[in-house]
Amino acid sequence: MSKIVIGSKIPSFTLKNQHNINFTIDSLVGKKNLVIYFYPKDETPGCTTEACNFRDQYKIFKEIDAEVIGISTDSPESHLKFSEKNQLPFILLSDPEDAIRKLFGVPNDLLGMLKGRVTYVVNKQGTVIHTFNSQYKPAQHIQEAINALYKI
Repeated sequence: MSKIVIGSKIPSFTLKNQHNINFTIDSLVGKKNLVIYFYPKDETPGCTTEACNFRDQYKIFKEIDAEVIGISTDSPESHLKFSEKNQLPFILLSDPEDAIRKLFGVPNDLLGMLKGRVTYVVNKQGTVIHTFNSQYKPAQHIQEAINALYKI
């Protein structure tokens, strides 16, 4: 399994968004900076904290020309409920087979029982400029991403 690291180009991929519509990452590469975060599961405490922190700082991401994209194995229907309940203004993608998680090389935690929580910050050219991997500090993912984007 390859692993996406700083300096890697992100791979092309298409997944269903929370509205059950195909979303292709190539539609944003070259146009926006990207914050792609992988998280374990909708409606869990850490994932809700992380998503709501991204929501609360979303204006900053827009100001620095970045789009936030959350990815988990949850269904588009689950994502839509999660998004509506928490008023999330960004894209949530469904990766039911873990194909994109594996493509990025996102590790599992806790003896492989819990999906990893990793954030990738990507410049407009599609190159990863920062990664942050922490299962137990979901709120820190947002500050890590903002700090990395301000350095561009």
